Amino acid sequence: MNEIEPLEGIADVTKASAGQTLHQRILSEIEGRIVSGEWPPGYRLPFEVDLAVQYDCSRMTVNKVMGQLAKAGLIERRKKSGSFVRQPQIQSAVLEIHDIRAEVESLCLEYGFKVLKRVQRAARREDRTSIDVAVGASLLDIVCIHFAGPREFCIEQRLVNLATVPDAAEADFTEIAPGPWLLGHVPWSNAEHRISAETPSREIARLLGISDRQACLVVERRTWSNSGAVTYVRFTYPGNAHALVARFSPSSD
Repeated sequence: MNEIEPLEGIADVTKASAGQTLHQRILSEIEGRIVSGEWPPGYRLPFEVDLAVQYDCSRMTVNKVMGQLAKAGLIERRKKSGSFVRQPQIQSAVLEIHDIRAEVESLCLEYGFKVLKRVQRAARREDRTSIDVAVGASLLDIVCIHFAGPREFCIEQRLVNLATVPDAAEADFTEIAPGPWLLGHVPWSNAEHRISAETPSREIARLLGISDRQACLVVERRTWSNSGAVTYVRFTYPGNAHALVARFSPSSD
């Protein structure tokens, strides 16, 4: 459980700045601490009565601020326990090839990634259920972990068909992740998404820092070019931190 630290620089300021109500200032300062990562997901906010004392305002004012933060999805209010910073939830389009970096930066969090595995190998029989290549074809087998601020965001498991993308064998994935590298080097003509809810393997759960009983959102994608299969990728996200959205219109029929 987090230790609650006093809000520095607040106790001696009792009036709102010009053009800004006290309610707006409290909301802005707390929101800033959450968005900046100073108060990370799971952090317990000071109790309302303590905030009221530090801001020299009524508890009703603080309660309204907390209600607004909860409505915005920034905090979770738990009866008898207090208010906690929520794990940020990303929404991405089902029918788009989304950029994980853009997802993370949309949360105003620092993006990072690390390649955990990179092996060039021959395709096995079981690989054919994932990528449309013959047994023995040359594949690049990559595993990456993506970060949102200090926290694990998702695990990427990818197979790249080196017959279609031979340059990937020598690509340097230290500065740019495999996904955006492929998008910048190989024009794709077709893609397929498969979305499921699964419990993670022990290794995936360990890498994500979650229980192996926690539900995860799994997004699998296959892409092809005119030359053949390009890549298969499997993204595993903690289920409470990601959502998928599809936008569509009624057909002309």
